[in-house]
Amino acid sequence: MTAIVDELAWRGLIAHSTDEEALRKALADGPVTFYCGFDPTAASLHVGHLVQVLTIRRLQQAGHRPLALVGGATGHIGDPRPTAERTLNDSDTIARWVLRLRAQIEPFLSFEGDNAATMVNNLDWAADMTVIGFLRDIGKHFRVNKMLTKDSVAQRLASDQGISYTEFSYQLLQAMDFLELYRRYGCTLQTGGSDQWGNLTAGLDLLHRLEPDAVAHALSTPLMTKADGTKFGKTETGTLWLDPEMTTPYAFYQFWLNTDDRDISRYLRILSFKSRTELEELEQLTEERPQARTAQRALAEELTTLVHGADQCAAVIAASRALFGQGDLPGLDEATLAAALSELPHARTDELGPVTDLFAEVGLVASKSAARRTVKEGGAYVNNAKVTAEDAVVTRDDLLHGRWLVLRRGKRNLAAIEYTGA
Repeated sequence: MTAIVDELAWRGLIAHSTDEEALRKALADGPVTFYCGFDPTAASLHVGHLVQVLTIRRLQQAGHRPLALVGGATGHIGDPRPTAERTLNDSDTIARWVLRLRAQIEPFLSFEGDNAATMVNNLDWAADMTVIGFLRDIGKHFRVNKMLTKDSVAQRLASDQGISYTEFSYQLLQAMDFLELYRRYGCTLQTGGSDQWGNLTAGLDLLHRLEPDAVAHALSTPLMTKADGTKFGKTETGTLWLDPEMTTPYAFYQFWLNTDDRDISRYLRILSFKSRTELEELEQLTEERPQARTAQRALAEELTTLVHGADQCAAVIAASRALFGQGDLPGLDEATLAAALSELPHARTDELGPVTDLFAEVGLVASKSAARRTVKEGGAYVNNAKVTAEDAVVTRDDLLHGRWLVLRRGKRNLAAIEYTGA
């Protein structure tokens, strides 16, 4: 337990701390009961949440006791976004999403032993609180002038839309969580992303006001960013979710495999559970042979296994290899193949015919004449089989699972044809 703060710092996981030396001592003297909250404002967590989930795991592995809170109460309100008011979801939807998020978090934690994790829901203590009780017992201890300084609130106040009283009051609800968890479980540490720092310290202030003898702490992790300036966890097709039905394991794997060399060292330290020696070796390999993408493959494999399991990871690796002629393409199961091909340029057709027509239709080449040159030069492949005749045609017998064709130009340029005919 004594080295966990040093480990978090080396990995770049400390953005803010109320008193790092006091926190260091508390964790060294531990075990410490701590919590991190997740609001069910969507049907799944996304990769931005993964930093928090894995940080909880690290702290538990260091001997501390996690409380993973899925906010059935705060999920009814939603933390204010800097840009616009949230759409409020109905109670039934939120209840379903609470269960989905719990199911995503639980596999990362241990629920056995002296520091067993506990899943909690702030609806348990917020649901029966009256408006009068909330205003007198909680609201009394907050100062509006301080609440106005929170970044997201300040940005919304400066906008034409402004901010509703509902979202403005969110930080009171979250602050109440720390107080309740201290009273119920002896929780003395709250963790979260750096964008939550105002909420974290609001909870700490409330706890100190109502439990003046409490010795408690707050710790935030940095928000993940990309070197190219685009938002972390965003792809051309949208947010990268942890739910395999919302983002396929193949797309999840490919996201990490395609990590920019400028980002990979930082992502490995923050997200990987490999040792310092292993990570430093991967960093060295990236510097010496970046084209091999050894570090990216290591991170993609580790995180896909953590989130989706070893079997799914093996399946997507097999699919990746097979698409480029290094594995058994016809042997891939239909779901894995469909997920992999959905990430490629593709076209739909209800008529099969000349290979050159399909190459041009899907955009692998600029024209049918360019497709014929590709065939003549030996660079055209259908389902990893080289096309040798310029007038070659495909039939239904060539379709994978009666539906797909994988076209490749050269070694790296891939596309898919989906047959929609009867």
